Amino acid sequence: MCTLEKIGSIFILSLTGPGEHRLNPTLIDAIHSALRRVRSEASSSSALITTAHGKFFSNGYDLDWAGASQSRALLLDSNLKSLVADLISLPVPTIAAVSGHASAAGFILAFSHDYVLMRKDRGFLYMSELDIRLPIPTWFVTLIKCKVGAPAARRLLLLTAAKVTAKEAVEKGIIDSAHDSAESTVAAAVGLAKKLVERKWDGGVYAQIRMELFSEVLGEIRVTNTGSRL
Repeated sequence: MCTLEKIGSIFILSLTGPGEHRLNPTLIDAIHSALRRVRSEASSSSALITTAHGKFFSNGYDLDWAGASQSRALLLDSNLKSLVADLISLPVPTIAAVSGHASAAGFILAFSHDYVLMRKDRGFLYMSELDIRLPIPTWFVTLIKCKVGAPAARRLLLLTAAKVTAKEAVEKGIIDSAHDSAESTVAAAVGLAKKLVERKWDGGVYAQIRMELFSEVLGEIRVTNTGSRL
């Protein structure tokens, strides 16, 4: 499902195997477990990189699993909300090294990180809800509004269901950088992580500022999980 490797002060979380890395409770629980280890072992000189093996970074929700019942679909949405909140409150800088296709909930997983780097020889970003005739969760849109600044870029992602390449994503300010291969994307992420950990920021302060920055996302997660504003 996933592995967590620590190289010096940098944690590398990898979604493993050749499949689509579709998000189901088993995979989300495995990522949660890895993040708990990051929390317990992190210092003021730590950073997290998340990447994946194979053709896909993540192809979104495991719709076959979720489609069996409404309760499963609700559970899956709740589990992803918890994971995104966990990433937003993590007391280290976070980098997504997008090594393949990142679609729908897989896009949301990647963009829950502070920085998004992407390979340009294969893969695209794709909010597929329009094409597959599924309403998009409000909290997905709230996250994208916080992460993607240009209205035209948000329109491209959400109202045309475009499959956006790394080159186009850089040009439109959707991601931070594009690289020649999966290996060079991870290498660039490691280079960025090294620069970030050199700053020796206080992890608690870093997390508090990030949580304020994404307070709308956290608020929407709480609202839709409880049915009332907290």
